[in-house]
Amino acid sequence: MNFKQYLINHFINHIKTKPMKTVELHEENVKKAFKNADASGRQLLELLLPGFNKKSGNVIDRVKTFKDVLSELGLDPSEIYGIPSHLEDHGPAIIAYMKLILVAKALNEGWTPDWENTREYKWFPWFNMQGGFAFSDSYYASAITLSAVGSRLCFKSEELANYAGKQFESLYKDLLTL
Repeated sequence: MNFKQYLINHFINHIKTKPMKTVELHEENVKKAFKNADASGRQLLELLLPGFNKKSGNVIDRVKTFKDVLSELGLDPSEIYGIPSHLEDHGPAIIAYMKLILVAKALNEGWTPDWENTREYKWFPWFNMQGGFAFSDSYYASAITLSAVGSRLCFKSEELANYAGKQFESLYKDLLTL
């Protein structure tokens, strides 16, 4: 039985048979539970203990590496899946795209672009590919009808788009070049 199922069974059994009681938890044990739970277990813990796992400080200070991205999102590296054999020659680009989706998710802290809102800027890094590959600048899209970047790789601010473009430049290079 996994941790999630244990918690569900435990709470269902106690809710049905016993009156509500206040439960005291040791902070260290709750932190261990968050750390060791799978994604659905963490989701359950967040429902039971709202605000407990809230991150403090600036996301740019917390997320420096892809390992930090996984930690920010509470993901296990084994949850990143492999590439089908018929796409192996595109493996680096596919893996980079999967990783960059998670980078954007972590840095945006729950924000998703509202494509119905033409007043909301959606920022993305821009790269100069002449004579090499380098981060150039960031741009935004709001009411224009063309798409220069996938919506999964947009950022809520210019600062985050600049940061992602510079900090994770090698992933963008793997995605955008052969």
